[in-house]
Parts: sequence; C-alpha cells; structure tokens
Amino acid sequence: MSSELLDALTILEKEKGISKDIIIEAIEAALISAYKRNFNQAQNVRVDLNRETGTMKVYARKDVVDEVYDSRLEISIGEARGINPNYVLNDVIEMEVTPKDFGRIAAQTAKQVVTQRVREAERGVIYSEFIDREEDIMTGIVQRIDSKFIYVSLGKIEALLPVSEQMPNETYRPHDRIKVFITKVEKTTKGPQIFVSRTHPGLLKRLFEIEVPEIYDGTVEIKSVSREAGDRSKISVHSDNLEVDPVGSCVGPKGQRVQAIVNELKGEKIDIVKWSADPIEFVANALSPSKVVEVLVNEEEKATTVIVPDYQLSLAIGKRGQNARLAAKLTGWKIDIKSETDAEKAGIYPVGESETDVVDDEPLLTSFHEPKLSE
Repeated sequence: MSSELLDALTILEKEKGISKDIIIEAIEAALISAYKRNFNQAQNVRVDLNRETGTMKVYARKDVVDEVYDSRLEISIGEARGINPNYVLNDVIEMEVTPKDFGRIAAQTAKQVVTQRVREAERGVIYSEFIDREEDIMTGIVQRIDSKFIYVSLGKIEALLPVSEQMPNETYRPHDRIKVFITKVEKTTKGPQIFVSRTHPGLLKRLFEIEVPEIYDGTVEIKSVSREAGDRSKISVHSDNLEVDPVGSCVGPKGQRVQAIVNELKGEKIDIVKWSADPIEFVANALSPSKVVEVLVNEEEKATTVIVPDYQLSLAIGKRGQNARLAAKLTGWKIDIKSETDAEKAGIYPVGESETDVVDDEPLLTSFHEPKLSE
C-alpha cells in the first residue's frame, strides 16, 4: 500500500460522502483479520496505517507479567526490561511483526471486508439524510410493482409504497413521477428502509405548503386536515393577519393554487374552511357547502347538534355520511345533524328568542374538485 491508496480514499470521500477516517478504520480491521487468518496467528495485534505515506505495520501487543502462560499474549518482566528498562508489571508492550509479503495478502483478503464497511457507511449516510425527511414530501419515480408494494426511486434509495397507502383512484405505471409523503424511515440489517404514502393527510398539508407561499412563510396556518384519499378532503386554515384571507390565499388567483393540488391528487375534492376557536362557527364552517341554521354545543361531551334546513339535510350529511364524517375529524367534535323539522319535533329548536347562535346563511367555505372548482 502507498500514497496512491490515500489518494483513492480522498476521491471516495468526495464521491460517496464517506469519511476517510471511517474507511481507514475499516481497512485496519480488515488487515488484523487478514494477518490472523493467513499467518495462523492468535496474537493480540494492532495494525497501523500511516495517514501520510500509506504504509502499514503490524504490532503484536503483549501484557507484561511475572510468569508467562501464553507467549502469544504475554511477555515476562525480565524480557520486557531487556527491551526497555522502564517497563513494569501490567504494561502493554508492542513489537512489530509485519510479514514481508503482508501487503499482497492483506490487499486480497481485506477487499471484501472493506467493501462491506464502505457499503455500511453509505447506508449510514443515506439513513442520516432521510431520517431528517420523515413527514416530508418528495418526488419519486415508480420503478416496479408487485402485490405488496410499489417501489419508488427517491434517487439514492428505493422507497416502499404499500397497497394500503395507495390511492384507490390512481393507476401506477413504471416510470411515472409521483409525489409521496415519507411516513417512516427504519434502520435494518439490509440498510435503510423507507415507507411512503399517497393517502396520508400530511401529503395534502405539504402540497399546500408548496403551492401557497402564505402557508410556507407562516402567514397562513393549516390548523387541521381530514382526508378520505382519492375522494374528498377538508382542511381548516387561519391567519393572525386580519388583512389576509386564509381561504382565498389557498384558492389562489382563479383557483390556480388549489387546482394544482387537485390535479396532483387525480381529482380528489378539496374543501377549504376557515378555522375558528368558537366551535359553533368552526363546526358550521366545516359542514359547508351545506347551510347551517343552529349549532348546539355540549362542552362536557365535546359534542354538537347541528340543525340544517330540511332541503339541506342530505347535503350536510353527504354521500355515505362523508361530509359529516370529515367535518367531525376536522373539528375534533362529535356532530349530530338534524333537519329543522326533526329538531322541532324533538323540542330542541327553535332555541328561545336568541339569535346569537344563528349562523349566517352565507357559505363559509370554498369547495374544490374536478371538473368544477366550486360547489
């Protein structure tokens, strides 16, 4: 070995991003293994690889003892003091035992070990890079598909998109470019394993952060997301800046911003509602596009009874209960929807003479889906 080795390690460090010191430690460990295997030695040895010249030496390490039981591991105090009078009991003495043809044998034997260490180091670099990207969005390319996973290339590694995380309204083909949400990064014996999703609510949130500058810079905040992937989603937004319309910011000029997200999600409907700390207002907003007449709140059970016009009942509940279900997830409140007629029969409406809880009939939400931008 020579300075050419160090030059090669420097190049490897730049290309692979692996520390030269890590590679040198791997080589030294490989050389110890090579020495013991090829020269049938059971000594306690240390290999030193000179960082400047690339030369290497093998040193046998022996304990200084009174009485020698194993000459491969021990040396008597008398013999040690013959080498250096300053040695005392329990010192460790090192003696060079580098064989003449060790370089050739070591290079052959160490190759596999070094390759393995380099591979492990590369895996470590990839793991470090992707562990910081959990709950982030990336663009990948579909590589192959089997019954359990879609394998998505993220550049240095293939991520796994399980069947349960695939959108039911999408068909995936090799070489398709798709945006995925990284749900989990695991360190395994075979290297990092990355799981991604197309159905996670976090994907919708990240897409809005990309498309809406006001969300990215913090002017508008996404408070909550509820999603039934491939069909319909709701998000609630809020801004502390009274001059900023959070819903309008997400919609964008002529609906361009939200439409870009709808296109990415292959036509999934997206309802954008204005968040409110007042559960009456928030629940009413969340149930849009249906109109709400009254919201009755039970703070102890965190439940609400929502009264809607008779002709709006099916719209408020939604297809297979979807609108009410998404609204409940979005708000965190239980929602029981009743028509005005049913509420009157139950004796819960109208509520006295007070108008304070009546919600304006004006829609508080903008709903987007294909082929139209609003409902």
